[in-house]
Amino acid sequence: MTANAPGRVTPQGPWNDGGVVVITGIQAAGKSTVAQALAERLPRSVHLRGDTFRRNIVRGQINMTPDAEKHAVAQLKLRYRLTAHCADEYAQAGFTVIAQDILIGEYLAEMTGFIKTRPLAVVVLLPDPAAVEAREASRPKTAYGPDWTVRDLDKLMRADTPRDIGLWLDTSKQTVDETVDEIIGRAWTEGAVA
Repeated sequence: MTANAPGRVTPQGPWNDGGVVVITGIQAAGKSTVAQALAERLPRSVHLRGDTFRRNIVRGQINMTPDAEKHAVAQLKLRYRLTAHCADEYAQAGFTVIAQDILIGEYLAEMTGFIKTRPLAVVVLLPDPAAVEAREASRPKTAYGPDWTVRDLDKLMRADTPRDIGLWLDTSKQTVDETVDEIIGRAWTEGAVA
């Protein structure tokens, strides 16, 4: 992917000055793909995958489930704090950070509090459940299992996550490039966090 391909939106302003953009959505919503494509369009950028911090735990990792115990929640919040800290450090060094993770319910607001860097924008990818199920079926890895279904997480995202935080995008019928163009054009105005 090139930064200045014909027909693409050229990043301006905060995209070139350092800052943090948080991209969230349910599993298989396109977070990793969109975050990577967005980072590749910027002159100095970092794609920070919050899930990396979960995978770094070699022994004692506790996965989140619908009835998560306190240790699972503590590990989840640790992951979010580590992501925020790394995002702040990269941004302080002059990089625009694209941080992506699953942030549902109150965790989205918590993450925006953990991140100290401004400018900060949030983008919520919200394709319809059928689109997510199709994406999940075409992936080599399986994100969903007996604990969560696509529709379970989609319902939680739509019902429990504050709609007044960030730019919410229905990406069901968009290409990756179309989604990135929309983020570049709208994130700093409609997705900005004070």
